[in-house]
Amino acid sequence: MAVLPIQPTPFFASKNRAFWNLQLAGWGGAFLLRAVSALANGQPLDLLAMILVTTITGFSITLVLSVIYRQLIDRQPIVTWGMTAVVLIGSVIVYASIDAWVQGIYYGIASETSFAQRLIGLSYIPLTLLGGWSALYYAINFFLTAEQQADRLERLEAQTTAAQLAMLRYQLNPHFLFNTLNSISTLVLLKQTEPANAMLTRLSSFLRHTLIAQPGSQVTLDQEVETLGLYLDIERMRFEERLRTHFDIEDRAMNACLPSMLLQPLVENAIKYAVSPQEEGARISVVARVVGGRLRMSVEDSGPGLDLGIDPSMDNALFDPNGLPIDGRPVSTGVGLANIRNRLTQAYGDKHLFETRSEPGGGFKVLIEIPYDPVQADEPEDTSGSDSKSDDDTPDAAAPETAAHNVITLNPQRAIGSSK
Repeated sequence: MAVLPIQPTPFFASKNRAFWNLQLAGWGGAFLLRAVSALANGQPLDLLAMILVTTITGFSITLVLSVIYRQLIDRQPIVTWGMTAVVLIGSVIVYASIDAWVQGIYYGIASETSFAQRLIGLSYIPLTLLGGWSALYYAINFFLTAEQQADRLERLEAQTTAAQLAMLRYQLNPHFLFNTLNSISTLVLLKQTEPANAMLTRLSSFLRHTLIAQPGSQVTLDQEVETLGLYLDIERMRFEERLRTHFDIEDRAMNACLPSMLLQPLVENAIKYAVSPQEEGARISVVARVVGGRLRMSVEDSGPGLDLGIDPSMDNALFDPNGLPIDGRPVSTGVGLANIRNRLTQAYGDKHLFETRSEPGGGFKVLIEIPYDPVQADEPEDTSGSDSKSDDDTPDAAAPETAAHNVITLNPQRAIGSSK
């Protein structure tokens, strides 16, 4: 499962290095500002020594403050801000006291002000410097905390989405296996071991082709059609000429990316509600186009459609408007269309379109639109090369590409498959 790594702001990739860079730059700038101001006012050069001493004092005091603030930042707000105010006032008094003492030594007896007067008069600069430093310290740390929380939330959302996609994808295999194994069981009971063995071989080839992809992963439409061809190869053994297919895939659409196993449940739904109930079977058409930067796909059948006011989006064609079973209709497991709708919502949000249409005279159509995301030309496609050869040499157990080629020949802009 793909996990989004936490990516902090580059400057703060190393908090320790960022702290020292800011510390040196900040206090170095404060020293330069006071030094330039003193020289501009015609002060003697030896005043720079006093400014340097007070700057080093402020630098040292803030190092102590950083240790104290680090212990306070994770406390309750009233404790954090209350203790910060107390510590800040104490630091300002210490800073101003040292500054007043240094000035007393520098000016000596010529100074007409007392230590207390100098302390009060000089407290403004330490209050400004240390107050600004404290505010910046908390602001940067709160910013980094918020950034880390946002990254963790994004990672958790990605993991949740991947888990939901995996859950929806895992629903499809039992749904399909139930129908196929039921058919194989029927063939075995009828002593038709040869068709049963052939269907098992095709089933193993289909599962080998589909289970390689990670749940929630994306494939190209070309690969999805190959998978669909393997599935139809199995179903044709059940319905023979009753199952008629028509594929019309635009050349540009073949390299478009989409969630794996997206079309198979739609075709399975069409077989279940259009081909199976009718003695003459039905025709299933799969069409794909690139329209205005979006991939438009449709799966349509010529079956009886939905003529009882049923909500097809919930895959509940089993019941009439009164909630009673419909005679002669297959039993629904409630997975097909609802599963596709949920998967599209998880993968694309509101950037997708999912519509179902049923004409009064018969026929049912599912229309899907998703953003057109073609695979890059230099990106190798997963052709399941590790499974390109089967353990036996029978044509039924051939590679996925070969098996799909035997069922559907892909040619752009023209119908493919059975045309009966």
